[in-house]
Amino acid sequence: MSTLRLDATDHALLALLRENARAPTSELARKLKLSRTTVQSRLARLERERVIAGYTVTVGADAEAGQVRAHVLITLEPRKSLAIETALRRIPEVRTLHSVSGPFDLIAIVASASIGELDHLIDRIGALDGVERTTSAIVLSTRIDR
Repeated sequence: MSTLRLDATDHALLALLRENARAPTSELARKLKLSRTTVQSRLARLERERVIAGYTVTVGADAEAGQVRAHVLITLEPRKSLAIETALRRIPEVRTLHSVSGPFDLIAIVASASIGELDHLIDRIGALDGVERTTSAIVLSTRIDR
């Protein structure tokens, strides 16, 4: 299997899509100073090669203004990762789950309607079979979100 090489134009195109994945091809072409067909070809190649794995919706801050967000750092018992991941997938308040190196095994990014609900959510996560310990940090503000 060969290593995929992205050039500066591919990186610039991906950066524009991170800002607005629904941007019309003509707008992308204008910003990149390329023809529309060139941009369409690049998009097709990036999708085919799974560089672009999909398009998604990012919910605006105003829509989740009342939400309390937190990062829950999770330490697992040995060989429990798959079971914990499966259990966390069933909790809708878990928005993102990262497997990480260092003193923690997982970082769950969660959102709930109130501090009380967040407290209950963290207790639910901590009570999962195989979770050794949780440490949490409430998100005060987001400075960069790409």
